[in-house]
Amino acid sequence: MELPKECIADILGRTTPLDVARNSIVSKIFCSAADSDSIWNNFLPSDFHSIISQSPFLANAPKKTIYLALSDHPIIIDQGKKSFQLDRKTGKKCYMLAARALQISMGDDERYCGWVTLPESRFEEVAKLEVAKHEVGFWYDIYGMINTVDLSPNTQYAAFLVFKMITDNGGPIRALLSIDIFGVPIRKNAVCLDMKLKLISECPNVRSDGLLEIEMGEFFNSGLEDGEVEMRAMISKFLFWEGSFYLEGIEVRPKL
Repeated sequence: MELPKECIADILGRTTPLDVARNSIVSKIFCSAADSDSIWNNFLPSDFHSIISQSPFLANAPKKTIYLALSDHPIIIDQGKKSFQLDRKTGKKCYMLAARALQISMGDDERYCGWVTLPESRFEEVAKLEVAKHEVGFWYDIYGMINTVDLSPNTQYAAFLVFKMITDNGGPIRALLSIDIFGVPIRKNAVCLDMKLKLISECPNVRSDGLLEIEMGEFFNSGLEDGEVEMRAMISKFLFWEGSFYLEGIEVRPKL
């Protein structure tokens, strides 16, 4: 005797999105139950209505469609200053703060910072930092902040500096990366942003969108406290670096 579809949907709703996908191939009734709004409503964040209100095409879509849309592609929110996405396997929240949402030292001075379009970027514009024009010892201070209430509770998160670098010749760019939560330093680390250097333990990784990223630090969000996560990158050229440095933003996503 088969369980009613509603019972199967209730059971699947207590698992994970990945488990639902795996069980949907068990039988036709499991496949049918796996499309139930009651299941996917459990996996969507409680504030998803306000998030998708900025993407009207999702407003009346089935919950599974909304979940898959939010996990397949980031949506742009907050007047283009942030993007939001769900981790497909877990349903945890991911945010990226665009360069326009960050505080950049001398970011309003066109001698030091320009705003341009980049084909790989999800945002309308990125910051082009004129690193090569400065002497060794000149630092760009980049600062961003996100509230813990905006993130998924009981989740280990990591912050990543996302950028693109076109090097013509010369030495690398170095950076000091730090992350604080509730005013308590979690990590402060000196890194090199040149992938060609093999003498250091940490170097950037290539993302699926073609940009580069390097981890700034990680933290656990219990969801019990309302506080700010502060992320800072101080960037400087080293030796005679020549090229272009494009800042996409800072991404905060689950550390899986």
